[in-house]
Amino acid sequence: MIHTLLVRWPRTEGGLVVADERTDGVPAGIDASVAHPARVYDVWLGGKDNYAADREAAELAVAANPDILLAVRANRAFLGRAVHHLAADVGIDQFLDIGTGIPASGNTHEVAQRAVPASRVVYVDNDPVVLAHARALLSSTPEGATGYLDADLRDVGTILEQAAETLDLTRPVALMLVAVLQYIADADDPYGIVTRLLEALPSGSHLVISHPASDIGAEQVAESMRRYNERAPQQEQATPRTHADVARFFDGLEMLEPGVVQLPTWRPGPGVDTDRQLPMWCGVARKP
Repeated sequence: MIHTLLVRWPRTEGGLVVADERTDGVPAGIDASVAHPARVYDVWLGGKDNYAADREAAELAVAANPDILLAVRANRAFLGRAVHHLAADVGIDQFLDIGTGIPASGNTHEVAQRAVPASRVVYVDNDPVVLAHARALLSSTPEGATGYLDADLRDVGTILEQAAETLDLTRPVALMLVAVLQYIADADDPYGIVTRLLEALPSGSHLVISHPASDIGAEQVAESMRRYNERAPQQEQATPRTHADVARFFDGLEMLEPGVVQLPTWRPGPGVDTDRQLPMWCGVARKP
């Protein structure tokens, strides 16, 4: 079994994460007084790896837009369908999952390695709580490999340099940007970030995106985002975008059917409610 731990903090021993604990039980490096996207998302999924500030932000956002709870589960299901399709049907066996969040059922490497046991996956997140769970993410089939990088999506150079220790960037890679680009403000050039990531990947690579919509249930989405943003640090505040805005991330790529659509309608499986409107856009495309 190959385990690659790509970290700068905290220290590691024997390839395993060693979390230095403060006396209050909060791991060092975490500001529990403000909300963080990974931990807020964990609240919405019913997880336990969160703090009071995260729960407050999550609950206030849901009070403004109850569909959030359905959307996060639909988003998780979309990730699973997209990864399975790329691994089982397209033959992609390398995944770069940025903004992975706290581990939950159906992680990218679990889905990919069920279809292609030799799949190699690198996870990237900037929340120390996610880092503390890196050992769970680093489980792998004997044939495959998983790695974890503590980095911000904006730090494209570091991500690519470190990911290359686990992934062969001369072969096709699935770039997973699932529910993460909303945390990149327009001033930080989210389109440029995606372009730079894709430029480093070869033909045959795929881009997977999901993103909160500003043109579905617009008033509710705006209010829920406002409530979240009031409790999050500036660099982690969220910006919903329109269908056209999200489609622009795929410019120059070959869209897979059915294009940029709402979460439940992307290649739904049996039992998926495709009639319910949920405020998130998603899509998958191939780099020619």
